Amino acid sequence: MTRTQKRYAASATRYAILTVWALMVAFPLYWMITTSFKASDQWFSWPPVWLPSPPTLENYSDVWLGTTDVAAGGQYAMEMQTPFWALRNSMMLAFGSTALAVLYGSIIAYAVSRYRLLSETRMFQLLMLRMVPPIVIVAPLSLYYSYIGLLDSMVGLGVLYFLSSLPYAVWMTKSFIDEVPREVEQAAEILGASRWRTIFEVVLPLIRSGLVATFMFILILNWSEYLLALILSKTHMVTLPVELSKFEGSTEGRLFGRQAALSVGITVPLMIVGLLIRKHLARGFSFGMVRR
Repeated sequence: MTRTQKRYAASATRYAILTVWALMVAFPLYWMITTSFKASDQWFSWPPVWLPSPPTLENYSDVWLGTTDVAAGGQYAMEMQTPFWALRNSMMLAFGSTALAVLYGSIIAYAVSRYRLLSETRMFQLLMLRMVPPIVIVAPLSLYYSYIGLLDSMVGLGVLYFLSSLPYAVWMTKSFIDEVPREVEQAAEILGASRWRTIFEVVLPLIRSGLVATFMFILILNWSEYLLALILSKTHMVTLPVELSKFEGSTEGRLFGRQAALSVGITVPLMIVGLLIRKHLARGFSFGMVRR
């Protein structure tokens, strides 16, 4: 083979692998969407129904509007399902805790990058805090929260989401801050800017794409968190992942169509946010790859 043919063959192989990988990643999303439009007799059919025939909005009306007919097999307790309340809780918890984690994490990362506030060993220890399995700490936390009155509260879950996200925020934003030349800060100080003004008006705007990428990464983690929300909430602080687990009964089994309809509602907000900030995401994830 000539050099040109080898280059074309390598390019074709690469695109073929990427295409197969894209199909593997996209298939669960496709199956979730199609299942949400299937009637109940098509959820378990064999061979599987690849396209709903005919498509129905019954699952969406049952989940989001609460129009389930008990006689039609909806014996599970509809009064216990509050998808819009869970959506509100998830949005407030995920977006609020993520914003605070990125804000405080970027300030701590600046101190680590410029003043060596934490050594490399301490930085790894900070990251190890996030690696602790939630099941290890959730039992004593539930007892402690019950004692101080934070069980089943927005503040209690928000604090946990913030603390568990902070190590990721520090690690990610530090790598972006390291790429900012110190000369830029020195120039701002010569012009009379204070240290805090330099941070908020010079450094952070320069790494805004990296901050957006960090925000999106942490948002996905907080949005999909399940175990802490399941054990530390009862009735008032139900989140979407916990709401999703309600669609399983002892008599009717797992309601795949209803779960798929709710899963679409869980996925759509993240997709909208990702589309709105896609330019910053592309630049943020490649930040620092091209050296000055």
